[in-house]
Amino acid sequence: MVELTPTASYSLTVRLQIPNRTGMLAKVTQAIASVGGNLGQIDLIDQTRQFVIRDLTIDASSTEHAEEIVTALKKIPDVQVINVYDRTFNLHRSGKITIENKIPIKTQADLAMAYTPGVGRICTAIAQEPEQVYKLTIKQNTVAVVTDGSAVLGLGNLGPEAALPVMEGKAMLFKAFAGIDAFPICLATQDTDEIVKTVKNIAPVFGGINLEDISAPRCFEIEARLRKELTIPVFHDDQHGTAIVTLAALLNALKLVKKSLEEIRIVINGAGAAGIAIAHLLKKTGAVNLTLCDSKGIISTARQDINEEKQHFVVNQTGTLADAMVDADVFIGVSTPNIVTPEMVRSMAREPIVFAMSNPIPEIQPELVAMDVAVMATGRSDYPNQINNVLAFPGIFRGALDCHATTITPSMYLEAAYALAALVSPSDLNREYIIPSVFDPRVTPAVSAAVIHAARKDGVARY
Repeated sequence: MVELTPTASYSLTVRLQIPNRTGMLAKVTQAIASVGGNLGQIDLIDQTRQFVIRDLTIDASSTEHAEEIVTALKKIPDVQVINVYDRTFNLHRSGKITIENKIPIKTQADLAMAYTPGVGRICTAIAQEPEQVYKLTIKQNTVAVVTDGSAVLGLGNLGPEAALPVMEGKAMLFKAFAGIDAFPICLATQDTDEIVKTVKNIAPVFGGINLEDISAPRCFEIEARLRKELTIPVFHDDQHGTAIVTLAALLNALKLVKKSLEEIRIVINGAGAAGIAIAHLLKKTGAVNLTLCDSKGIISTARQDINEEKQHFVVNQTGTLADAMVDADVFIGVSTPNIVTPEMVRSMAREPIVFAMSNPIPEIQPELVAMDVAVMATGRSDYPNQINNVLAFPGIFRGALDCHATTITPSMYLEAAYALAALVSPSDLNREYIIPSVFDPRVTPAVSAAVIHAARKDGVARY
């Protein structure tokens, strides 16, 4: 396996005491380079005639790699490692989000209007006209990020407490990219009925519900039931966010290889929430020849272990993932690391498109097939063409909240994907740029506008 590229997710700050002699800093940087560390910022903390104290920021590729870097530094004669800080853990200490008041409470008048007795008038107004809740409370700009901790990232069933850092991060992204106030709701149950009941009971506070990291196939039923029983948007990002961004990237990748969605063979590996949603959206967009694989191989009519969601995609072919990939034009991976070999990629059709989106380790390392693919995308930020859900969900909810949508429709997914794809102009489109950056300021407004347009067309916009 090719070693992973160092990334900020495993970055360290190492404080060193270094003799104040010419060439000593060079020895430090050489030691870091010798074990594959990626040196970033160097800060001078203190200096005397005998010693210099510096903080070095270093990116590693794993926890073990970070330990290897520190060990290499400790072996340098006369250099002392004073302290080592894991920058990711430091960033998460005490949580990543907070609640702030929008107005100051400085006087008796402020208190009388914001709370009792003045607030009673607002309560009465909402009781008499329930739609006023959108104008007079936080509901019009607030989303609940709900999980049961059963499918946390690629880590599995870790439970609600361990899921909380992810939900906090999601709330940060809502605020940073769409100005939406989101709050993590981590439920201490994995019972479908209890989850549906709980979300319904807290729904009056929120303008939308973002379901996150709930394992398949329960996630399908939970979303379907909540959409049926609530009159606010419900969106499972692991399904539809992934599908929207994947479709947008694929539409642009196909332009580069001059192939149409209707004529290509697509293989999707991973038949959980993301894989099923991608397959549905691709079919709705026009894909005809689509093969879905899970850990046991092709989703085939010959198998007896296919659940209801997978039944939509059974084919008459049997075999392994390797069998499915022969002569395929597109591979989309939402599964497990290192499951695809270079030989499997080379068995694909001419100018193959490979989206290896398992995170943090993709189905195949891009370096292994750089010369064999027309377009490569991953879920990682340190490679080109990152398929990242943050390109979708902030704009989806911004649009849904702004038009007071009662639900999220498939047309919204399609319009959002088309809007994302259109942000890459024909003159800029190339094999390493098929999807906009998550920091492109055009993304959320474009997706939001597309969602509002679709909501009005579908008759689900109340405003």
